[in-house]
Amino acid sequence: MSVRHSLLAILAQGPCYGYQLRHEFDRRTGSTWPLNVGQIYNTLERLERDGLAVHADQDDHGHVYWQVTDAGREEVATWLSSPVVRASGTRDELAIKLAVAATLPGADAASVTGTQRAASAGRLEDLRRTRESAEPGTPEGLAWSLVVDSMIFAAEAEVRWLDHVEARLREHPQRAMALELTTIRPKRGRPAKAEAAAVA
Repeated sequence: MSVRHSLLAILAQGPCYGYQLRHEFDRRTGSTWPLNVGQIYNTLERLERDGLAVHADQDDHGHVYWQVTDAGREEVATWLSSPVVRASGTRDELAIKLAVAATLPGADAASVTGTQRAASAGRLEDLRRTRESAEPGTPEGLAWSLVVDSMIFAAEAEVRWLDHVEARLREHPQRAMALELTTIRPKRGRPAKAEAAAVA
């Protein structure tokens, strides 16, 4: 999630102060990813450093407003018109846990998978109930429901994947898939590129 670009896009609507930016971000995301004020001010300082935002006026209550620069507007336009590239190297804790459990002698990978599936299915139901409480027909309701729908689709995909894992585990008895510790002693340092490619 790009907090930097989200805050910059909100500033492109008009000058805001820190707490106001947090409130506007929450309105647009249904407070799904709450930001603390320190995070907002750190982001604003980096935006200023990069020439994308500047201090504006201060009101009678002491609120220091920030406003977007022309370069900041260009940055927002580029962000909105570009696809989000998901990192392929991101570690998925659940996938790693199940891969290790499936190859670990003595571990019950089916039980690990079943426990996770029950938790993921419960989360999916919670999200569906949450979506039902959205206020339809309002800008905030639309924005919030888009975020919740994204989370629902991700949870549905996780449950489907766990079903797939359970089916794969039934095809392969775990004792036959267990990996014993290797007797090969790896060399120190990083593997050569050719070795790394062969492993991949």
